[in-house]
Amino acid sequence: MLFYMGTVSFDVVPVIKHRPAVGSVYRSPQLYDKLRPEMDADNSSTDAILTIWKHPKGAEWRPCLRNSSEGLPESNGYVYVEANGGLNQQRTSICNAVAVAGYLNATLVIPNFHFHSIWRDPSKFTDIYDEDYFVSTLKNDVRIVNTIPEYIMERFDHNMSNVHNFRIKAWSPIGYYKDAVLPKLLEEKVIRISPFANRLSFDAPPTVQRLRCLANYQALRFSNPVLTMGETLVARMKERSANSSGKYVSVHLRFEEDMVAFSCCIFDGGGKEKEDMDAARERGWKGKFTKRGRVIRPGAIRLNGKCPLTPLEVGLMLRGMGFDKSTFIFLASGKIYDAERNMAPLLEMFPLLQTKEMLASQEELAPFQNYSSRMAAIDYTVCLHSEVFVTTQGGNFPHFLLGHRRYLYGGHSQTIKPDKRKLALLFDNPNIGWKSFRRQMLSMRAHSDSKGIELKRPNDSIYSFPCPDCMCHVNKAEDSRSSSAM
Repeated sequence: MLFYMGTVSFDVVPVIKHRPAVGSVYRSPQLYDKLRPEMDADNSSTDAILTIWKHPKGAEWRPCLRNSSEGLPESNGYVYVEANGGLNQQRTSICNAVAVAGYLNATLVIPNFHFHSIWRDPSKFTDIYDEDYFVSTLKNDVRIVNTIPEYIMERFDHNMSNVHNFRIKAWSPIGYYKDAVLPKLLEEKVIRISPFANRLSFDAPPTVQRLRCLANYQALRFSNPVLTMGETLVARMKERSANSSGKYVSVHLRFEEDMVAFSCCIFDGGGKEKEDMDAARERGWKGKFTKRGRVIRPGAIRLNGKCPLTPLEVGLMLRGMGFDKSTFIFLASGKIYDAERNMAPLLEMFPLLQTKEMLASQEELAPFQNYSSRMAAIDYTVCLHSEVFVTTQGGNFPHFLLGHRRYLYGGHSQTIKPDKRKLALLFDNPNIGWKSFRRQMLSMRAHSDSKGIELKRPNDSIYSFPCPDCMCHVNKAEDSRSSSAM
């Protein structure tokens, strides 16, 4: 028997606090507040931008594509494709169309671009790319024309909708085009493929891959107005970062309203954010996210690394990787959601950050302002020539840049590709200190360096992995030259 002497108040009941499940709440602002004093006091960083890449650059791989010197046989007919999507999805279509036309010994009509409900850009091929350069670069490999001859179109009442359209499955093998498309091409002398993005398998014979490589890395050059504007901004970034030998960091930030809405992640904007995101989802995808039975788990999405990094998270990550306040950053992005609030912490961490709108005057940007693909092409150019490129959300833009940078920089992408699953756990940890966080970020940085040079595997894209289809190993190239000289 137990005896208790004294009094107890039953009005006081202990409260047990349960911490929300990992990833279910966006806690990065609280982590920033905790780490900021020690982060700002940290003087241990070396100049990260000058020491970041430890793996050999410019020594392992080099471009070795050659145009054909032989004449082309008589054409089997005309291939007309309609490219859908944004700038780099259209780029996929263009390069794949070159490969298919070459494989079928057909004449390619300059691809037509769809006016998409999200991008809403009426730009034509010649507005974005140098059409004459494209045609002349490929003239010995693929015939390319601007229009289909009148005598052929007469049979279709001059209406492309009367031309047979192939609805080709995504990632179809090249053999399908020979078996199913070529007979119709020979019969009709013109065929249409719409839509065309991603309608050709990544894995293809060397002859097909070579044409893709030629199109992407040599023939596709931005139109003179776009290229001139892009190169002007590159020069201004290098001028501003003269103290770092003209080297700057570029960041592709995907935190526009449509990206945040599509991700179904929840951040710290409260009721206003929910209202905005619900409206954006209904406007862009009409009922896709409200289908009966569909369950959306934002916490699981975050833990799976699928939430777009916020400007604050990008800043924390880069500061942890050793980039200090004196680093010049070029931010490639569309219109950031709730920009005034969301950009404030990133600008606190990197006050020298620049965007194309900050580097150029309104008058300079006016010709491109209402054309999302041309604006993206300017961003692409500035990112291409940065010392460090940071990708935060995937998509066609960083995938093409990964490959293009490998092509230009000896096979090394010089790109930071963060582990977003790991970041989700770190940003959610209230107990982590600055030194531990910094150690994790430096490890992540080193991992990106070690993965900078990667060879294409069978189902990889040559647009991200140009080695070995579009580039030669230096030693092998030298051996080959030595053998041919003997």
